[in-house]
Amino acid sequence: MSVVRHEPHGILSAVVEGGGLVFTAGVTADDFSQDAKGQSEQVLAEIDRRLAVAGTDKTKIVSATIWVSDIRLRDDMNVAWNAWTGGENLPARACIEAKLANPAILVEIAVVAVK
Repeated sequence: MSVVRHEPHGILSAVVEGGGLVFTAGVTADDFSQDAKGQSEQVLAEIDRRLAVAGTDKTKIVSATIWVSDIRLRDDMNVAWNAWTGGENLPARACIEAKLANPAILVEIAVVAVK
């Protein structure tokens, strides 16, 4: 089985392909001045880009892990999530409250998709 690593930098690769699956590293927003919905929209757009790098897309996501800095932000994040998915091709998903690397980061998402 071959492994393909896309956009390696520092301590990780942004996207890794192996065994017919595509894994993204955790994605955070670029503009931390946004609220949870705005940060989520940025994160989801970046996930679209990363999946395209590996030749797949959001309709093939099988699992998503979402971290929010405060579980009360879940509803705002879900507004962006629901708009992005359109309620179709929904993956298995976990949403976890966690202390993130920077206090300004409200949302981080990592996904696994089929190639």
